[in-house]
Amino acid sequence: MWKFGNIASKNKGMATKLRSKEYDGLRKRCIELLAAGHISERVSEMLGCTSGWVAKTKKRYAQEGEAGLLTKKPGGQKSRLSEEQVQALLLELKKGAVSHGFSGEIWTRKRVAAVILKLFGEKYDPTQVGRILKKAGWTKQKPQVKARQQKTEAVENWRTQKLPDIKKKPRTKNE
Repeated sequence: MWKFGNIASKNKGMATKLRSKEYDGLRKRCIELLAAGHISERVSEMLGCTSGWVAKTKKRYAQEGEAGLLTKKPGGQKSRLSEEQVQALLLELKKGAVSHGFSGEIWTRKRVAAVILKLFGEKYDPTQVGRILKKAGWTKQKPQVKARQQKTEAVENWRTQKLPDIKKKPRTKNE
């Protein structure tokens, strides 16, 4: 078993994939060892990493302090819709899908993408539309399937009268 710092690996000769918190701890330990007077080459040996990684960690700490030791999430592209446009979109969506020329009141990501294109001239992939809606607090909904000809009284009678009787009877081997 090989070790990378205090992280065990069964993959001989292969790089170990660490979690963000583990990397944060490794960077912190690197700075602690450097502050204790160890030279970079010795720290890299002790942690099982390259001297370049130690130098990079030391530089980030010098520039950013403790915040430089924490893992940063990748930024990603800035949204093409402003906050005001997102709020305007939500107001339009509250009017309903039929008011925008769709049949039925269900909003799909494709439909919302079409509305965004019509209102703001921005073309969005449906997956990105889902992210915008999630950020705005909307959740995925799945319409409940219900027969149009269903009689409410008959369903309630079945649930209260017939279902309990069915559940009480044990099954026999012949059934």
